[in-house]
Amino acid sequence: MSHPVIDKTFENQDFSNQKLPSKEYDNCAFINCNFSKTDMSVVTFLECKFDTCNFNAVMMKETSFQEVVFYACKMLGLDFSTCNDFLFEVEFDHCNLDYASFYGFSMKNTVFNDCSLKEADFTDANLTGSVLSKCNLSGAIFERTIAEKVDFRTATNFSIDPEINKLKKAKFSTPGLIGLLEKYDLTIE
Repeated sequence: MSHPVIDKTFENQDFSNQKLPSKEYDNCAFINCNFSKTDMSVVTFLECKFDTCNFNAVMMKETSFQEVVFYACKMLGLDFSTCNDFLFEVEFDHCNLDYASFYGFSMKNTVFNDCSLKEADFTDANLTGSVLSKCNLSGAIFERTIAEKVDFRTATNFSIDPEINKLKKAKFSTPGLIGLLEKYDLTIE
């Protein structure tokens, strides 16, 4: 049984193509690390920060992220739907999450700040109370998504069908209303 790694900073480390050595990381910082094709399955990250890290093709089966911040990370196509949703709490700041999948995942009160979420999949996800601040949602999929109380006011390029998604008390700016009406093929000037 490996011991938890506590209060450690990992800088310019290459964890690619391997299984992470510990099962638990508490209050650790990962700066400019490469997690390309890393297996972080069944690993718990508690109060950790990832800064400018590459998460290409990472395996995250039952991975726990509790009070974790991702800053300027490359997270293309990651499948968060396989993560452990117990106490899941993350913040994404300036991250590239294009093609990421949050399919069927509960991630209430998640903050996405200035992220690219092109073609991300939010089908059947629970985003209640989340904030999508200055995020590009071009081609993102919202189907049967619970997006109640979600703040879309500064998000751009989204298309959300209010008839098949739960949007009660969600916040939109006036220009964002176009993304709610897109399926009706209206001309709005």
